[in-house]
Amino acid sequence: MTAPAPTSVSPTARDLWRRGRGVLLVALLVLLVAAATAVFVRDDEIPERRYLDPSDTSLSGTAALAELLRDEGVRVVRVTSVDEAVRLATPRSQLLLTARRAISGEADARRIAALPSDLLIVGRPYELGILAPAARPGEWADPRSREPGCTLPEARRAGSAYLGGVTYRAPRNAAGCYPSQEGPTLVRYWDGRRTITLVGDADFMTNLRLGEDGNAALAMNLAGRQPLLIWLTDPVEDDPGYDVATTRPRSLLDLVPEGVRWAAVQLGVAVLLTALWQARRLGPVVAERLPVVVRASETVEGRGRLYRARRARDRAAAALRAGCLDRVTPRLGLPPGAGPDEIISSLAARTGEDPAELRTLLYGPTPADDAALVALAARLEDVEALLRHGPPAASPAP
Repeated sequence: MTAPAPTSVSPTARDLWRRGRGVLLVALLVLLVAAATAVFVRDDEIPERRYLDPSDTSLSGTAALAELLRDEGVRVVRVTSVDEAVRLATPRSQLLLTARRAISGEADARRIAALPSDLLIVGRPYELGILAPAARPGEWADPRSREPGCTLPEARRAGSAYLGGVTYRAPRNAAGCYPSQEGPTLVRYWDGRRTITLVGDADFMTNLRLGEDGNAALAMNLAGRQPLLIWLTDPVEDDPGYDVATTRPRSLLDLVPEGVRWAAVQLGVAVLLTALWQARRLGPVVAERLPVVVRASETVEGRGRLYRARRARDRAAAALRAGCLDRVTPRLGLPPGAGPDEIISSLAARTGEDPAELRTLLYGPTPADDAALVALAARLEDVEALLRHGPPAASPAP
C-alpha cells in the first residue's frame, strides 16, 4: 500500500496575490491622490507664514491667541498702519506692537506715544526712547522656560513661561518679571496716563509655543487687559485686513494647516476603500437553541460539591445564613440594613424561639464538621417555617 503524497500547506503565489491585491490597490490610490494634490495645488494657494500675525494659522502666527481673546470677550482688531491704530485708540484700548515695518520712524513713534491707550511692546525695541522713555534695553538672554519672580498679578497667575530675548533696565516703580542673569525680560510701569509693558521675546505668543507652560495664560493676561486690543502687524500685499470681532467666528478647522487636511482626506479615502474591500454580506439571523438547560437545583448541588471538595464549611455556612437573613428580614418588616439585635428580637417575638439560640444560629461560629453544617441548614429551615406559619398553638390543659 503506497503512502499518500504529502500536501503542502504553504500559500502559493496566487494565494498571496489574492490576499494582497486589495492592500496594493489602496496604496496605489493614496499615492495617486497625493501626486494629484502636489500637481494641482498652486503655490499661491498655500497661506503665507507671517510671524506674530493674528490672522496666520501657521506655527509662527498668533491666530490661536486671537481666538482665545475673542472667546473671552476681547475685540481684537488687526491693523497694518499707524493711521489705523491712531483712529481706533481710546482710553479703554491697548495697542500691541509686533510689527517690524509698520513703524517707519520717529514720527510714527511720537504719534503712538501720544495715544491714550495702554501699550504692549513685544519683541525687538521700537524707538524706546520715544515710546517708553523710562526703560532702557539691556543684554540679550536666551529664551527658555522661566519663573515669574515678581509680584505682577498677570505673571503670578500664569506661572512659568517661555521668555527671554531683550532684557530691560526699568525705573523704580516698574515690575520686572521673568528675570535672567542679564535682567528682567518682562517690565511694566505706569507713566501717569497709561501702562507700558515691555516683553523681550514674542515666541511665547505663537501657535507653536502657546500650549507650553503658562504661555497661553501669560499672553491672554497681558493682551486682554482692555476690551479692545489694537494689534499692529506688518502689512501684506493684497491683504484687506482682519478683524476678529467683525468677521465670522473661526472654527478649529480653520486653524488646521492645509497639509494636515489633505492628509486626513487621503486617510479617509484609504479607510473607506479598505472597508469596502473587507466587507462581508450578512445573511439572515439564525435562531439557535441553547445546547444545555441547567436546573437551579443542579447549580446548587454543584456549588455544594465545590464547597465540600475544598472543605469550605465557613463559606457554606456564611452563604446559608446570608440567604436566610435575606428571606426573613422582609417578612419581619425590617429594612435591608437592619442590625443583628433588631433582627433577633423581632424574630424571637414572631417565632417564640430563644434569642440567644437565634443569635448562635444566625451569627455563631463556623460548624466543626459536615454533620454540624447539615444541622445548621436544617435548623435555619425550621426557623423560616416557624416565621411563615407561626409557632404551634399550645395544647389545652386537661
